Amino acid sequence: MDFTRWSARLPGTQRRTAAQSAAEAQQPSEPSPARTPAEQADETASDPAPPVVPQARSRRRFPPRRPPSDASRRGPGTPSAEHATRRIDALPVRELLGPVPAPAAVVYGPEHRIAFVNDAYEKAFGARPSGAAARDALPELVELGLPPLMDQVLRSGTPRTVKSRRVQGPQRTGYYTFTCTPLTTAEEQGVLIFAADVTDQVEAAERLRTSERRQREAAVTLQRSLLPQELEQPDDLRVAATYQPGGTETAVGGDWYDVITLGAGRTALVIGDVMGRGVRAAAVMGQLRTAVRAYARLDLPPHEVLQLLDGLAAEIDASQIATCVYAVHDPNEGILSFASAGHLPILVKDEEGVVHRTGEPTGPPLGTGGWLHTSATLPLGPGSTAVLYTDGLVERRDADIDVGVAALERAFAAAGGSPEIVCNRLIRSLGITAEHDDDVAVLVLQHPARTGREAELFHNAALDLLGGTEAAPRARAFASGVLASWRFPAELRDLGVLAASELVANSLQHGTPPMRLRLRRTDRRLIVEVTDGDEHLPRRRTPEVADEAGRGISIVATIASSWGSRRTPGGGKAVWCEFALPET
Repeated sequence: MDFTRWSARLPGTQRRTAAQSAAEAQQPSEPSPARTPAEQADETASDPAPPVVPQARSRRRFPPRRPPSDASRRGPGTPSAEHATRRIDALPVRELLGPVPAPAAVVYGPEHRIAFVNDAYEKAFGARPSGAAARDALPELVELGLPPLMDQVLRSGTPRTVKSRRVQGPQRTGYYTFTCTPLTTAEEQGVLIFAADVTDQVEAAERLRTSERRQREAAVTLQRSLLPQELEQPDDLRVAATYQPGGTETAVGGDWYDVITLGAGRTALVIGDVMGRGVRAAAVMGQLRTAVRAYARLDLPPHEVLQLLDGLAAEIDASQIATCVYAVHDPNEGILSFASAGHLPILVKDEEGVVHRTGEPTGPPLGTGGWLHTSATLPLGPGSTAVLYTDGLVERRDADIDVGVAALERAFAAAGGSPEIVCNRLIRSLGITAEHDDDVAVLVLQHPARTGREAELFHNAALDLLGGTEAAPRARAFASGVLASWRFPAELRDLGVLAASELVANSLQHGTPPMRLRLRRTDRRLIVEVTDGDEHLPRRRTPEVADEAGRGISIVATIASSWGSRRTPGGGKAVWCEFALPET
């Protein structure tokens, strides 16, 4: 069978050909030059036989022919639409596909034998012998698995396309999209294989993916560098945290957490989430985390810290908002004071294993301005566990966020063990994987119930300072007896008694009742604290030689490992100092 006379009518060809012929028919044309009888005879002899019309699936028909009156109005020598269509249909395959710059081939029969390949195909993949089967002569197509696809095209009569496949050619390796279209004659069925070179598009897409991957890696590196590299471990709490960025196709967010020891056994715990993604969100997060640590050193109540952060967030970037929870744990009182700026509720599991959820947020997100935040408290005594988290842990696109929080409550109630184990179990129970579509930060803290030998390392003792100046000797005697009973070395005991005496004397001179001396020991430090009803905070200064006052705080700061002061919630202040215990 001769495949050089294929009509090659592809889908849509008839419609375009008829429209083009009709347009040509309406345009005036120049008269044809006169031809000799010999030339007319040659043209008549070379006129091909009427072509065999392919069996197109769409069964489209040509537009109806124009009436004779239209033809009579055309000038002499102008070809009719029917004649032009017949001439185009009669073009051989080589004339149609030969000059096409994209690789094209025609195969026929069940073995897909080669009927024709154009110059572009031979340039891309090498010369191919006519009549050879595809499995032998077209290895590039066999490698891509196209012969079974061509079988489907022959059976169904439906074109098939394979996109962006890598092909190793004799000159270079490229990417091609192959389209297989059925061709049918009265004698045989075949397939037209058309290859579009998409190497530039594939390489551009790969460069874009590489750039996005590098940007994400930079954002993740920045995010992790801004998070605490090692969590501070308070004396009275066990703390663990985890951060997991979103999946590889997700830009990193602005989730963060922190643990800050405030002194006198108190600990600040922070978790937040900057809205948005990418390096910008991570940079804003880093600035907010640094500001939180600076404000925490002022030992302010939680709502005042958030108030300062609110103004700072608006100054950093007015278009960015963030949610945050700032909480302070006081082991002496067994409570957790907190303030929330539009963040999710804290979950607390008591010593009985019952999970409690804090109330509604105490204020809007940071950066909105115009709102006074408030603080709240909840019990967190020995044996209790609390979890702080970001929305990536509980928020899903197909469910309300309250459903996710309820699922977290159930998982938290069933999770036991150390804070690290609780973190891992919560992550697994909520279905967080490496392909999760959002960042997740979780902070777990436990106030362990200590018994046996461990309990002997944690003690509290307090004395109410009643009366006037006679309270000072009672405070010294009390401190000396308590420290002796705790079996401290003589040198540390003397330093503790001196610090207690100076702090009590300072409170008696400058403070107001009620006054109280509190001694506390942990496994790592001794804490001396005095509270009174005056809100004026002491400051360290350098006294002159002739000054009779102003040396108490300087003495305490010199002999102690650290010292500080803060205002108490009910009015008044607390002044404290710490001594590091010798390692045993």
